[in-house]
Amino acid sequence: MSDEAEIRQLIERWAGAVHAGDLDGVLADHAPGIVMFDVPPPSDGVRGLDAYRDVWPGFFAWQASGAVFEIVELAVTAGSDVAFAHALLRCGTKDDFDRAPDNHLRLTIGLEKRQDRWQVTHEHHSFADPSNDPEAEREIRRIHETWFAMTRAKNLDGIMAHIADDVVSYEHGAPLAYVGVDAVREVCGQGLASSPGLVTWDVPDLRIVVRDTLAVAWGLNRMTAERPDGTVAESWSRGTRVFRKQHGGWSMIHQHVSFPQD
Repeated sequence: MSDEAEIRQLIERWAGAVHAGDLDGVLADHAPGIVMFDVPPPSDGVRGLDAYRDVWPGFFAWQASGAVFEIVELAVTAGSDVAFAHALLRCGTKDDFDRAPDNHLRLTIGLEKRQDRWQVTHEHHSFADPSNDPEAEREIRRIHETWFAMTRAKNLDGIMAHIADDVVSYEHGAPLAYVGVDAVREVCGQGLASSPGLVTWDVPDLRIVVRDTLAVAWGLNRMTAERPDGTVAESWSRGTRVFRKQHGGWSMIHQHVSFPQD
């Protein structure tokens, strides 16, 4: 058997033991001086086989709630006495996968060959931070740009794109809440009709934070409306908008706009 094949079997045995909650199987083939950089703290790592042993009972208890731990992709590179492997794994519950189906656990393993036997000397486990998804942030910004353009065009259908059916909006005026897409469509239509001339809206300081399938955007709303005499009225307000990702796209589920009150 080649070294690569032997290491592959070692890692597959380890992953199977993790999934089965078999502590002895997890510890097998690990060096006494193992250093693991894990997903939870401590940030400077778990050092030594005793400390490595201590982290697993809590993980097994969580896994018993219905989580899985299985290899999706594994690559091994071996030298004469040093080797490394990198892998992607499914690690989570059904709810975790529903929220972020592609957020795999990332694993890097370092090994040394001692007395003709491969041993794991280092593990590094991590998940990608979904808040750092630049494409999700770009999509939320594109939605705002669409709203700005559709406001200038007074295109109500375009403005209502990316508004969830069950949206709840806290508007500047009464009632306290506009519930549902039809109610929000009506108040947006009234806003467009209130000015016979050009109406604009933008958020110059737009900020966005994304977490899994939820995103929050906020900033100061700048609105202008052309009066019949040709002059332009400008107003500023505060705005917060919450988005949910569903069916492959982002939709606004909540909006809160307000004027400061003295």
